Amino acid sequence: MQRIGIDAGGSLIKLAYVERERLHVKTYQYQEKDSIMNWLHMLAPQVHVYGTGGRWQDVSRIIRQSTVTVEEFPAIVRGADYLLSKEVGSPKEYILVNIGTGTSIFHVYNESFERVIGSGIGGGTWMGIGSLLTGNEKSFRELVELSAAGNHLQVDLLVKDIYGEQQAPLIQELTAANFGKLELLKTSTHADQLHALTQLIGEVILSLASTVMQSKNVGKVVFIGSTIQGNKPLQNVLTSFQDMLAYEAIFLEMGAYAGAIGAMLE
Repeated sequence: MQRIGIDAGGSLIKLAYVERERLHVKTYQYQEKDSIMNWLHMLAPQVHVYGTGGRWQDVSRIIRQSTVTVEEFPAIVRGADYLLSKEVGSPKEYILVNIGTGTSIFHVYNESFERVIGSGIGGGTWMGIGSLLTGNEKSFRELVELSAAGNHLQVDLLVKDIYGEQQAPLIQELTAANFGKLELLKTSTHADQLHALTQLIGEVILSLASTVMQSKNVGKVVFIGSTIQGNKPLQNVLTSFQDMLAYEAIFLEMGAYAGAIGAMLE
């Protein structure tokens, strides 16, 4: 191991390194940063550390090895390109949606990119409101499992709920108001509410991404970030509008580590 990439985000610290010609990745909570540094010092005292992310400067202060600061957005795109080439083949042009604590959306073309738009709606929203809805702090995995067991139709008001048998100006199954079934909110379960929260976040992100798709005339959308890693309910929302919006959704197996991988490849 000669170099290691670190992406220190708002909630998580992700590591990437190559050992014996194989890519390895690790994820830690930000609060575990001291343990990570001790691990680095014991196992790789001579390694060069390439870091990025909003909390990288704080992390770099306690690293004993040589460090290099890498720009965050180029690192994310570089890592996504690398993973695309390994997993599905790298398209020349695509929309990249990075769902971390918040969300950033990029237009990538050949070796250039532009960050087009971003939102504070993302994984931080999902964890924060999810904890408020359930009344206690649950782990990411517990929230995913609870969301998967719920039914957002017990909470969300659809177009057909408003128009009934009348002819509606929109597709009947579209959401008219997230969390709009006020009469059912008190009797809905935490699982239903979490599923509705997942639906809301996915719809907001996809609405932003579709605006970028249309403005750039690009149909391939690559979703990365720790929030969608193993989050099947959110992935389902992000793929549910493909017939309507005519896009191809691509999920990368190691997409949560794009920033760390991109930093390592600097």
